[in-house]
Amino acid sequence: MVSQIKPLSLAPSPTSIVRHPLLQTVEGTVQVFTALHRNFFTNVMVQALRIADQGKAVLIVQFLKGGIHQGPDQPMQFGQNLDWIRADMPRCIHDSDVSPSEHQAIQALWSHTKAVVARGRYGLIVLDELSLAINYGLIPTQDVVDFLKQRPPQVDVILTGPDMPDPLLTVADQVTEFRRNFLP
Repeated sequence: MVSQIKPLSLAPSPTSIVRHPLLQTVEGTVQVFTALHRNFFTNVMVQALRIADQGKAVLIVQFLKGGIHQGPDQPMQFGQNLDWIRADMPRCIHDSDVSPSEHQAIQALWSHTKAVVARGRYGLIVLDELSLAINYGLIPTQDVVDFLKQRPPQVDVILTGPDMPDPLLTVADQVTEFRRNFLP
């Protein structure tokens, strides 16, 4: 994953760590992968596997997938550096018709994700179908923007899903839109 080097601001903010003004840090990027269709992007998974193989801890979070009795307390581990979690709900979400227990499961997964990112355990976070969770009213857009701005500086984040909200596109370092043109 390509990261960029950015100088730290000389003026300390009340919530940031004050560092020497001549030091620079490798700052993680925010990437958005979007398309008109809803699917899990193979190249995002390949990128996550490659980063995990290089020794960086990766977390894949699927907000609208369920059905395997998983949840934040039972992540699946694929190799030493790749964790994968889904919401603890009995089905996958396909539209905005969500039960209160499903909404609660998605909120628990979002809270868990913010907590583990704040602890700095993962170097790459993939938030799959985040745009749909936002557009269905399950996660507030501003909460995601705040999360992205407050994450540890070395953490890379990938957001996926169709119809990504404009505030997230504005925060992103890279936006990739996939288009499919099928011939009749």
